[in-house]
Order: sequence, then C-alpha cells, then structure tokens
Amino acid sequence: MIEHSLRFALRFFLIILAACCLMLLPAAAQITAIRAGKLIDPDSGAVHTGQTILIRDGKIDAVGNNVTIPPAARIIDLTTMTVLPGLIDCHTHLADGAHTTEPMNQFKKTAAQVALESVPNARVTLESGFTTVRDVGVYRALGDIALRDAINRGDIIGPRMFVAGAYVTITGGAGAATGLAPDITLPWDMHYGEADSPWEVRQVIRKLVHDGVDHIKILSSGAVLTHGSNPKSQEFTPEEIQAAVDEASHFGLRVEAHAHSPEGIKNAIRAGVASIEHGTMIDDEGIALAKKHGTYLDMDIYDEDCIQEQGRLGNMPKDFLEHDAQLGQLHRNNFRKAVAAGVKMSFGTDSAVCPYGIGGRQFAVMVQYGMTAMQAIQAATTNAADLLGHSTELGSIKPGKYADIIAVTGDPLADIRLLENVQFVMKDGKVYKP
Repeated sequence: MIEHSLRFALRFFLIILAACCLMLLPAAAQITAIRAGKLIDPDSGAVHTGQTILIRDGKIDAVGNNVTIPPAARIIDLTTMTVLPGLIDCHTHLADGAHTTEPMNQFKKTAAQVALESVPNARVTLESGFTTVRDVGVYRALGDIALRDAINRGDIIGPRMFVAGAYVTITGGAGAATGLAPDITLPWDMHYGEADSPWEVRQVIRKLVHDGVDHIKILSSGAVLTHGSNPKSQEFTPEEIQAAVDEASHFGLRVEAHAHSPEGIKNAIRAGVASIEHGTMIDDEGIALAKKHGTYLDMDIYDEDCIQEQGRLGNMPKDFLEHDAQLGQLHRNNFRKAVAAGVKMSFGTDSAVCPYGIGGRQFAVMVQYGMTAMQAIQAATTNAADLLGHSTELGSIKPGKYADIIAVTGDPLADIRLLENVQFVMKDGKVYKP
C-alpha cells in the first residue's frame, strides 16, 4: 500500500512538473499562409501573381513566389481573388453614435448611449474593408478614445483607430455644439475643445495629449453641417493655427485642419498642418501651396450624393442644404484640379455624413474625377499610411507590417467599384470576413 502511494505521488509530481515546464516554454507562433491570385502593391504601383503571404503572430513574415510554407501553417486559398492591403479611411467619426444628419440629436442621448451605438459603426467599417481609420473628432469629447481602447483590448470588433479626442474649435465655431438657447449650459464634454487664443489652443492640446489622443483636429473655417455656421468663413487666426501645430509637435503629434474656405485652407497650410480636410473651395494658390508644403488634401467628394439624397428624403436640415448649395460640384472640380497638379491626396469619407460601411463607394467618384484606379487605391493605402505617420506598419503587404489584408473577386484596377463589396477581411492576422 505504501509503495503504491509513493508511485502515485511520484507520477502526480512528474505531471505537475511537466505542466510547469510547458507553461515556461514560449507559446507556439500562430502561422498563416495566404495564397494570392493577384497581389496589388501600392508602394510600387505593381501587380504581382503567384504570391504567398506568410503571417506570423499577426504580422507579415514573408511575401513572394517562392515562400516556404511551414507544415503547421493554416492555409487560406485566395488564388481566385485580388489581394490588397487593408484600406485606410483618414476621415471618420465612428464614435458619434447612430448615423444621423442632425447634430442636435446628440442632446437627446446620454454619453453611454452614444458609446453603445458606436459599437456597430466600428464593426461594419472593418467588415467593409477598412482595417484602419483616422477618427477626426466627436461631439462628446473622449468617446473615441474609449472606442479605440475597447477595440485594442479585443472587447469589441473594429478597425485600428487613431483618434483626436475632441474638436479644437473657436467658441460657437464649426466644431462646437450649436443651435441651443444662450442660457443653456453645456456639459463639459460638449465644449471641451473650445479655445479663443493661441494660449487657450495650447491648453486644449495639452489636455488632449494627457488624455491619450493620437493626433489633433482643428477647424479653420466654418462648416456645412453645423448650425449657425458659414463654410465660406475663416475661424481660427493664423497665429492660433500656428500655436496648434507647434504645441502638437512638442508631443510628436500631427495636426489636420477642417477647412472649406480658400483663406481657411491657406492659413492652415502655411501654419504647417499635415492635411486639409474637405478642401472644398481650394483655389489655385491653395493648390500650389499644398504642393509646395507637401500638405495632403483629404477630400470627401462622395458625400455630396448622401447630402442631396437626405435632402430629397426631407432628412437634411434646411440650413445645411443652404450651406451646401453649389459646393458639391465645385468640390469635385477642385479635386480634379488638385490631382492634375500632383498634390498629395489621401482617402477620407467623413463617415457618417453617409451611412457607416459604404465608404468604398468613394473610390469610383475619385476615379471619375481624375484619378487612376491605382491612384485611388494608393490614396487609401500608401498615402494614407504616410499621412498617419505609420508607413512602417501600414499601407502595403510587406514583411514586418501588420497583417491587414483584404481581397475581392475580379480586378479592381479594371473595375474600381469592386472595392464597394470587399469579400475577405483580415486585421492583425485574424480573419473577420472569410
């Protein structure tokens, strides 16, 4: 009996010892191999065939036509499809809750309701092929930070987010919560980003940095979709915009500027912003300045379709339609001029002016107004990654970069509308749309 007990104890000890040893060993790498029919490389503008993409622990390990696939690798066969890097939308508002064309609806919801309504926005955006977004401001401050962090933790499904935290705007300006009686006091999160001097601008940016933002969004002109605003006006002074760019640079952050009006655009370019958002009324001088300074234009030229459609349905506020009058075609004509001039262009949709999940429809409009299909794809990959300052991690399918990969049936260089229906989506090596 004693001998039997000793043998049992010894076996139990050896089992525990083996388990402890296994726990101390490094976890086996997760390896996936994708066999691609065609592979678009936006860095070079080339299309390759017969490529294998080897993915190890969420990053691209190797790409080529002679890649050895380890025996334990999971194989994904996309040999009948065209494979591209995950798309990047440089102008979204995923954390503003359910799609609406009336910002006053924000006052009918709690912050918690807005946050919960934003969860499906993130998911549908990822499933449409956009694996990364630059979210450029929310009405209720810091909600986008919470959404970004929830995605990063794996609590919810969504694209990789780079967030602004709040709009930096003048009091009552394009990024302010407007349309209320003057004796109504707003909660802190609805006027967090208001600033009315260079030093107040610096103070707001310091708060945003402390709260964990990835970039800074300022508004240097009036807006189309803001009550009591005028898109043809200038808002921040050149000195205030310069203060924003300088202060952000102290923390390694870039600044993008909402700007519709010619002078609002040029003030921001001269101050050194990384990109102009919208750029609706940019003139020849503004185009020349953007090219000289290397400033990206992030022009959301598909939005006009959605604004006019909502107007026909009676869902767009009358003053917004008045702001927008005659601007839609001018915006698209100026996009064509900027492309012809060789200005740096990125891809931005201003989602959710249009419903979430349909950002791919903008590609066809970009091609209609002067881009080649490859240029449009580059705007949403290589160029977008460069604008974000993350070219070493995003924008193409290369060793060392995140395994953000999409695929479509057919050739998007022949029919760019194929990107409106992305059929395969991988982010960080995990398949979200098989």
